[in-house]
This record gives sequence, structure tokens and C-alpha cells, in this order.
Amino acid sequence: MKPVRLPAAATVALPRWGIIALCLLYILPGLIGRDPWKGDDAAGFGIMWTMAHGSLNDWLWPHIVGLPMPEEGPLAFWLGAICIKLFSWLVGEPMAARLSTGFFFLLGSLSVWYATYLLGRRAEAQPLKLAFGGQPEARDFGRTLADGALLIYLGCLGLLLRSHETSAEALQISLIACCLYQCVRLLDETSKRAAIKIGIVLGLLVLTRGWVVPAGLWISLLAACAYRRQNTPLQYLTSITLPIAASIAAAWLFAISMLHPYDSSPYPAWMLWNYRQFNVPNYDSISYLFRYGIWFSWPAWPFAAWAIYAWRKQERALHISLPVSFLICFGVLALLNHQSEEAILLPFLPPLAILAAFGLPTMKRSAINAVDWFSVIVFTGTAGFIWIVWLGNAIGWPARLAHRMTDLAPGYQPSFNLFVFVIALAASIAWFRLVYWRISRQPAVLWRAVVLSSGGVILCWLLLLSLGLTWIDQKITYAPLAKELARAVPANSGCIQAHVGPSQRAMFAYFGQVSFAGFSDHDCKLLLVQNSKKSQHELVMPAEYKVEQWTALWSGHRAADNDELFTLYQRKQ
Repeated sequence: MKPVRLPAAATVALPRWGIIALCLLYILPGLIGRDPWKGDDAAGFGIMWTMAHGSLNDWLWPHIVGLPMPEEGPLAFWLGAICIKLFSWLVGEPMAARLSTGFFFLLGSLSVWYATYLLGRRAEAQPLKLAFGGQPEARDFGRTLADGALLIYLGCLGLLLRSHETSAEALQISLIACCLYQCVRLLDETSKRAAIKIGIVLGLLVLTRGWVVPAGLWISLLAACAYRRQNTPLQYLTSITLPIAASIAAAWLFAISMLHPYDSSPYPAWMLWNYRQFNVPNYDSISYLFRYGIWFSWPAWPFAAWAIYAWRKQERALHISLPVSFLICFGVLALLNHQSEEAILLPFLPPLAILAAFGLPTMKRSAINAVDWFSVIVFTGTAGFIWIVWLGNAIGWPARLAHRMTDLAPGYQPSFNLFVFVIALAASIAWFRLVYWRISRQPAVLWRAVVLSSGGVILCWLLLLSLGLTWIDQKITYAPLAKELARAVPANSGCIQAHVGPSQRAMFAYFGQVSFAGFSDHDCKLLLVQNSKKSQHELVMPAEYKVEQWTALWSGHRAADNDELFTLYQRKQ
């Protein structure tokens, strides 16, 4: 027996303009008006920037101005480099690279919405017919569930930062959502066209972040088809999908084997990175999955867990079996992977959001109210704290807080931007109106249970990246340090060997136009080393260099960093 019993009044869909506005409010803050962030964001931009200003070899062999970066794959960086070439004249190179990230986000959001819509309008997912009629139409029920899935997807805390970074992970999660949508098409209509599209998506996933996740997805799809006793899709996955995916991945591998860029190949290191994702599960991998997965996938996992329980007697239904098969695949891969990084958890979000949407119609009112009050308390408090910090910076009150924020970002000069202030104020007023609407009216629509969670995430992110953007940029930017290093480099000194992190190398190359050693440069007169401030009075160098052959020319660090120290050495004559 189906667990869902709903009147048509509960399936009022969100207006299209509302969904578009939410997506824009989510993705635009963090893409506009900032420097690349330290970490994967800056490193990814460095690869894109190198490709955009390089030759065919640079496009085939991902690297950051000479530092090989073969671990993931080239696709996300190809797309970012194309955006730099097309749009950098208009918005600048960092913003142009982040346009690709915006496209990735839109692809993932649309895929989640349409996958849920197709699953929600299937006969097996429909609510029970009411005795006197009045149950919702299939299309209306599907649209309402799709709206709920998209709200849950936007509300996931783990998606927030990664969806705004110029990294391969931003493309990977969107392709996983797209693969899920195409799988719904295949199992719903059993067409060869859907099998071809799945093969294309899996091949692109290989070029994005290796073959481990695509291979796991393909195996889980075979298992899902066998479990549902659908033989034709099973044959299509074997005879059509697999060859297409392998062909797309082989095109890049064939190109690098034929052209041999820089007389080398990223293939051995790329394969080694893939192999390292297979290990025996241990305590660390298990604890990382559960400790960080709880907050990373909030608020999706409580609704998804409830959906599995509520639909336990219809476990073969496509809207349950397909997302669960994806979750089992990603769970197994996460346990086998000993690298404790957020990229392991990202693939969970699209299937969790879709599955969670089917838990909304059966969720108890008390549980919904608990999630709502948690969202109101947490996000209102967070938004209030952001406003207080902004007031401290803008008018110097509270004085202690203003002094503390200045200490954290030395050199920061507060400024007032009327346009930014109006946007932040309008968003805050809209939040309180949304809370009032939700609490006072107690609407019966399905997506009411998650509208506060997603709205609160969007509010806090918008406030942080509007009111606090200049402070954040001052704290994390490498631009002043890169320009200081560029002034310290002697004229006509040639290349610089660098022992610094990937993101630091990218920022020094972009902001300072520093000429780092390439693949074939081995005899540079300058050496840049990254150390800790604790050893700033010592001549600390990599083990392969002899200290007596070098003299220190310059040392510097970011004003807001308490540990990094960069030292430039010159070889003695």
C-alpha cells in the first residue's frame, strides 16, 4: 500500500520566476567581484589560466605554469579556459573562469529538478486516490516534488562552497546529477537515445575526476536494472553505454600518447591517483563518512532516510531503487577511499536530494516543525551575527568586535556601498517575511518543509558575500604579496624554481606575472620556497639543494597569515 495520501491543494508548485530567482541568489554571490580563494579554487583557476595562455601541450597536460596537476582530469579546466578566452575581455580572467562554474551549477540544478519531476509523475509514485476525489494530477504532483528536491539541493550545506569554486568537483557533481536524470529516462522509456546520453555523461565524468566514480555508477546501474528485472536497459548499458564512455575517455588518452606533450605523459600519475582510491575500509574512512556526512548533507539526509522507511514496502519503485543504488555506490567508494576530503561526499547530494523529496509527503508534522524551527534559529542567528560584524566594521561599534576583525585582516579599510547595503537589507526583510508566512499560515504545500532551510542558506551566503566580501578578500588574497615578490625579482633573471603549494604558485603567476620553471627548465638561478614563520631566522631549503650555494634575496608573507613565509633565493656565482 502506498504511504502517500494528499489533496490537490498540497501540490501547488513554486512559480518559475521564484525558482529562477532562488538559483540566481544562490550562485551569483561568490562568483562576482572576488579574487580566487586559496585552495582548490585558486589551483583550478591556475590550470585554466595556463591553458588559456598556452599551446596544445598545455591543454593536453594539465599544469599550473609548469607544476604538473594530472590527478583529476582536464575537462573542467578545458571549459574554464574556453570561458577565459571568450569572456575575459568583458569581466576579467578570474570572473570569466567562474562563469564555467555557474554553468555547471545550472546543469546540476536542472538535472535534479527534471529527474525528480519524471520520477514523481510515474504511476507507482502517485498518492492514493481519495474517497471523494480531489487527489492531485500526476504532473502537478511531479512538479511539486521537483520543486522540493531543488530546494533541498540548494539547502545542502556541503554544496555551498564547492558550487562556487573553479574546481573539477563543481563539474563532477553536476554530471552525476545529469547521469541520474538520464538513467531515469532510460528506465522510464527504455530508449537507445538515453543509453547513448548516459555513455556520454560517464565518459565526461572520466575526463573530469577519473574513472573510479563512473565505473561504480555503471556497475550500480547494472545492479539496479537486474533488481528491477529490466533486461532491455541492462543490454543497452552493456552494448551501447560502456563503449561510448570508453571511447570518450580514450580520446584524451590517445591524444596524449600520440602527441606526447612536453616529452612526457600525465597518464601514469593519473592512473596512480585513481588506484589510490581503492583501499580496505578502516576506522578513519568510516568515521569521516559519518562525522562529516551528517552536516555536509543537511537537511537532505533526514528526509531521505524517512523516504526509505516510508516506502519500504515499495522498494522496487524507480523513485526509491534508483537513488538508493547511487547512494550505495557512493557509500562503498567513500569507505574504500582513505583520502579525507569533501570531494568524497559531494556525489551523495543529487541522489539524496531526489530521494528526500519523496519523503516530504509522508513526513510527520512534528518533524517538519522541528526542522523549520532549527532553521529559523540557526540562520537568523547567523544572519544577525553577520550584520553585527558589518556594523562593527562600518561604524566601529561594537568597538571590541571591530578591533578584532581588523586584527584578523590587517590593512582592511571599511567602506560603505549603498547598492550592496540595499541588496543585503532587502534579502533580510524577505527572510523575515518568509518566516512569518511559514509560521503564521502553516501552508499545506509539500515544499513548505524545506523552504526555510534553503532560504536560510541563501540568505547567509548572500550576506556574507555582499557585506563581508571586501573583508574576506583582504584576508585571503595573494595579490599584494605577489606584486611584492615581482618587484624583488632581479631583471633578466630567467626562470624561478618554486617549492610552494599549487594555489600559491597560481596566484604568484597571475597577480605577479612571475616566470616559474616549466617542464624543461632545470637550471634556474632563482628559487622560491614556502616555509613557516617559526623558521624565519633559519635558511630552510628543500633537501635536494645545498644551502651554501644560495643566498636569500627576499622574504614575505600575507599580513593576515600567521604561518606562511615565502623566501626567494638566488644562486651564488
